[in-house]
Amino acid sequence: MDQDTAKAPNLRTVVGASAAGTAFEWYDFFIFGSLTTVIARHFYADVGEGTAYILALLTFGVGFVVRPLGALVFGWFGDKTGRKTTFLVTITLMGLATVLIGVLPDYDAIGMAAPILLLTMRVLQGFALGGEYGGAAIYVAEHAPVKKRGFLTGWIQTTAAFGLIGALAVILTTRAVVGAEAFDAWGWRIPFLLSAVLLAISLWIRLKLHESPAYTRMEAEGGARRAPFREAFLTWRNGRWVLIALAGIMFAQGAVWYAGYFYTRFFMERVLKVDTNTVDQLILLITLASAAMYVFFGWLSDKVGRKPVMLFGMILALVAFFPGFHALTRAANPALAEAQARAPVVVVADPATCAVQFDPVGKTAFSSSCDIAKSVLSNAGVSYANAAAPAGSTALVRVGSIAVPSMEAASRSPAQIKAVRAEVETRIKAALTQAGYPTRADPARLNFGLCFLILMIFMTAACALYGPQAAALVELFPTRVRYTAMSLPYNIGTGWVGGLLPAASFALVAWSGNIYFGLWYAVGFTLIAAVVTLIWLPETKGRDLDVIE
Repeated sequence: MDQDTAKAPNLRTVVGASAAGTAFEWYDFFIFGSLTTVIARHFYADVGEGTAYILALLTFGVGFVVRPLGALVFGWFGDKTGRKTTFLVTITLMGLATVLIGVLPDYDAIGMAAPILLLTMRVLQGFALGGEYGGAAIYVAEHAPVKKRGFLTGWIQTTAAFGLIGALAVILTTRAVVGAEAFDAWGWRIPFLLSAVLLAISLWIRLKLHESPAYTRMEAEGGARRAPFREAFLTWRNGRWVLIALAGIMFAQGAVWYAGYFYTRFFMERVLKVDTNTVDQLILLITLASAAMYVFFGWLSDKVGRKPVMLFGMILALVAFFPGFHALTRAANPALAEAQARAPVVVVADPATCAVQFDPVGKTAFSSSCDIAKSVLSNAGVSYANAAAPAGSTALVRVGSIAVPSMEAASRSPAQIKAVRAEVETRIKAALTQAGYPTRADPARLNFGLCFLILMIFMTAACALYGPQAAALVELFPTRVRYTAMSLPYNIGTGWVGGLLPAASFALVAWSGNIYFGLWYAVGFTLIAAVVTLIWLPETKGRDLDVIE
């Protein structure tokens, strides 16, 4: 009996246990991203609405920022002590941190301690997730027959979709049961607390697993003492593949996947003003519809290669992002698209008096006439152009043919600045209403089917890129350093490029005034990745994992 056949009867258990645990960890992580708006109100209550949302996005992003540290720590343990023990630790840490978020007092109860504790829990979540993905992907890959490696690791890739489906389903169900008002007040804690049950189930499943065959063989053969950090990063033999995996595969993964799942949510909620329940339903439907595509594209990569499938995903994203988001505006909020075409907004101001409309700590006053005008428009989610005015002049906002003068508030007290901003906001919003700009997307005019199709294009690109990714990363590195070497680029790409995408893209929108300008973040990273993949990434399909050197 050959090796592959001997392994085959256990593959279902191996894949199921690895995928179930990873899906649970993604569920934990996605709850926070899906409840960003509610969390902003509870933990950042003393700043403006726009700043609170940015702070909540950055708190979400912090969980991603620390993921490379978790990748280094757990990658080292995974290469030194084994795959199974390591991902038992990661799942426990993730579950406990998530449950604790559900019981944290909010800002009204304990003041500044609330966001600090929230930030601490996000750090623990990110640290744990940094070690989870590499362990699960490697564990499955090291069990899988060579001709089914893409297909079977595709099930690990689809766990992200299952985790998001679970998170959204629990959130929608809880909101429906307790009511929207109660959900915003206290019901948002329930999805976090349910993690205790999921953690117990996931631990029970994973405790039944044994160590992977490749790691067991390496341990049995003995050999030189392993030094995962030095061998993975300080030798050119492995270090060059770490760099190529990061810039070639993971830059695109972080940009495309998180733009498709998270930036679309922000764009529909904050810019297009679509009802939150509608956005949740759309994201849930595209996640359900796309779940099988991860496995399909993993299977396809077993037939035609990892590289062409991933390049297809990158190129589709590059072609689709800008026209897709413009089409999403017309489908989700046609009144906004019509108003933008009929009555474009222009801020006419002395450039020297205009600051960047991005304040992650909530301390900037934004008191010049230009700053006040732009902050009102940014918070309203209205796209605007900039025109220079003579030095020292007071800014004004043109909404089509309507001119609305702003007001200066420099050197005034905080209370006076607030009053001036409120007066300017009243004038600008009146002009926007007169010009036909909607305050909310009209549900009767929202084309739900077209929104779904547009989002599915983004999801197809994400799945084509993500489906073969685990197999491609595993096949780049030898068993001795595989956990360490693949976990770091994966978590830098998803953690730093992807995790910071919502906040960075929002900052670009606030800086430019153009609601589509934030897409350049995703497009830039994806373009770099496509070039690196095309030129330097080798085709790895069919490699023997035991002889990679």
